[in-house]
Amino acid sequence: MIKESKEHLKSVNETYAQHFKVAIKIALLMISGGFQAIIHAVCPGVFKTSASDKIKRLHKIISDR
Repeated sequence: MIKESKEHLKSVNETYAQHFKVAIKIALLMISGGFQAIIHAVCPGVFKTSASDKIKRLHKIISDR
C-alpha cells in the first residue's frame, strides 16, 4: 500500500500534504453537495442549483490538476 501511495503521489506530482489538502477539499465538497441534493429531493424549492454547482466546481478542480 505504501508503494502504491508513493506511485500515486508521484503520478499527480504532489507531496503528501498537498494531496491531503486537495483530497479533503474534494471530499468535503462531495459530502456537502450530497446533503444539499438530499434536502433538494425532499424540498425542491431549496438548493435548486447547489448540487449541480458543486459538480461543476469539482469537475474544474479535477480537470485543472
